[in-house]
Formats: sequence, structure tokens, C-alpha cells
Amino acid sequence: MMLSRGTLIGVIAMAAIVVASNVLVQYPINDWLTWGAFTYPAAFLVTDLTNRALGPSRARWVVYAGFALAVILSIAFATPRIALASGAAFLIAQLIDVWLFDSLRKSGGWWTAPLISSTVASAIDTILFFSIAFAGSGLPWVTWGVGDFGAKMCVAIAMLIPFRMLMQFTRPQGA
Repeated sequence: MMLSRGTLIGVIAMAAIVVASNVLVQYPINDWLTWGAFTYPAAFLVTDLTNRALGPSRARWVVYAGFALAVILSIAFATPRIALASGAAFLIAQLIDVWLFDSLRKSGGWWTAPLISSTVASAIDTILFFSIAFAGSGLPWVTWGVGDFGAKMCVAIAMLIPFRMLMQFTRPQGA
């Protein structure tokens, strides 16, 4: 597959968001929330915009390449356990997001596909990430997961604004 400018931008953005989130998740705000909850939902924006503009095949490619790069960088900038948890949760959740977004993109309003796909994928990501990264650590990972999911939903709703604004620049190929 030839690497297009849009695909390269997606991969770099995806890796940067995931690495930043993996560093920030190590800094709790309180027993209910970490800083990573505010950055990670942007990964779904990248996936959804790539899916809209370049299709599900390229979006999956961005997920795979972004995943590989983010895991390598997260081992260096976060911890191996967080990198493993993030990689597993990210890969599964993002691929579900790609599939759901593509399935829903022509039904409902412009907001249906990004909101539903991000909500379902965020729930899966949160459950997988927090249980793998922090179970058995003595840290309040269950409450962090609940709080982070709530924050992710608020950010996912807010991400509809840039998604809508960027729709004009991400017209589907052939449209």
C-alpha cells in the first residue's frame, strides 16, 4: 500500500495521541480521573476522519501502524505494562471503531457514526486498558476507569465539533 499524505498524518497523529495518553494516565487527578482521559478520545477523531476520507482499509492501516509505533514509544516514555495494556486495548477498540463507523456512516445524521462508534469503542478500550494496566496494583483502577470513561464521553461529544468542521476537508474518495 502506498503511503499517502493523509495516511502518514493519521499514523503520526495516532501515535502522538496514544503516547501522550499513556504518559498522562500515570498522573491521576483524583481517585476517579487521570489526565489521559482528556487526550485519548482524540484517537477516535483521527480514526473516524481517516475512515471518512480514505475508507476503512486505510483507517485500519492507520490503526495498525499507529499501534506499532505507539507501543514502541510507550515502552520508552511510559512503562512496559502500560504499553502492553494500551496496545491491546487500542488495537481491539480502534478496529471496532473502524468497523462500526463504516457500518453507520450512511445512516442517521452526520454525528451518528462518530458518536456511536467512539462510545462503544471507548467502553471496550477503558475496560481492557484499566484492567490490564492496573489490576492487582493496589491503585484505584476501577474508579479511574469509571471516571475516565465519563470524561471520555464528554470529550467524545466535544470532538463532534472538530469532526463536523473537518468534514469538508475529508470528503470520501469518489464523492
